[in-house]
Amino acid sequence: MGTGAITGPGEKQTNLLAVAAAAATGVQVGSAIVATRFVIDQTDPVTLAFLRYFIGFCLLLLPAWHSARGWFDRHDLLPIAALGIGQFGILIVLMNYGLQFIPSARAALIFASVPLLAMTFASLIGYERMSLLKTVGVLLTIAGVAFAMGEKVVQEGAEGAGWMGELAVLASALCAALCSVFYRPYLRKYPTLQVSAFAMFASVGFLAVAALLGGNFTESFRFTFGGWLAVLFIGGSSAIGYFLWLWALGHSSPTKVTVFLSLSPITSAALGALLLAEPISLLFITGLFCVILGLWLAHWREPS
Repeated sequence: MGTGAITGPGEKQTNLLAVAAAAATGVQVGSAIVATRFVIDQTDPVTLAFLRYFIGFCLLLLPAWHSARGWFDRHDLLPIAALGIGQFGILIVLMNYGLQFIPSARAALIFASVPLLAMTFASLIGYERMSLLKTVGVLLTIAGVAFAMGEKVVQEGAEGAGWMGELAVLASALCAALCSVFYRPYLRKYPTLQVSAFAMFASVGFLAVAALLGGNFTESFRFTFGGWLAVLFIGGSSAIGYFLWLWALGHSSPTKVTVFLSLSPITSAALGALLLAEPISLLFITGLFCVILGLWLAHWREPS
């Protein structure tokens, strides 16, 4: 069906639900970032990532078991596991490595390129059509993130090594874009919960090995009561957010889903102001306007 074709009420409702699911995931990621900032000084990044997805997997396991229509075909096991490891393991390792050299605001701006990369990949393999309005919308959301992050984007990182951090974060964005595109055939073949649980299980194994190789896994559980609550929130919200993310990818195009990642830094900044007394600037308001306008343009139905 072309973008200008008439759609029935059932398809319109599904499209709206996919938009809502993607938007909820963007907000969830931003909320988890704030919770991570609260608890990260009580552990290390790899251990926190392991706990996040271990809790998420445990919450998804039982409903995924009941939703399963049978086990995965043998030839699908490795690709789905690779997608889970890529999205939750390799992506996080690359991001954490990059954050050693560049400010988090610049990393957020580079990672905001995910929908542009996803649109390019999806167009190259025929999953969706690249259009002018969609491209302008995506670029506006990237500009919105830049405005929202303000002067923090141009803060200096580690001297002489900034390019390494920028390259690592760009690689993590490429990883996110590729995973978002290549999930599609498996989400159409198997229940979303089943794919979610198995992909997250694969990432838990990867992160467990990474944490053990780090050498301080057993010494990283120094959480206060508030810290454990934050960890439980991060893990529980990640389970819900990941399910919604994959459901949206199964019912909409990769670009229209990933473009909502621009809500993550916006949500993080807003919650940081509300809960952590971080300042809100005029640039943030400008960025919020650009993101909203970009999301609207990215979802505008153009005539064929």
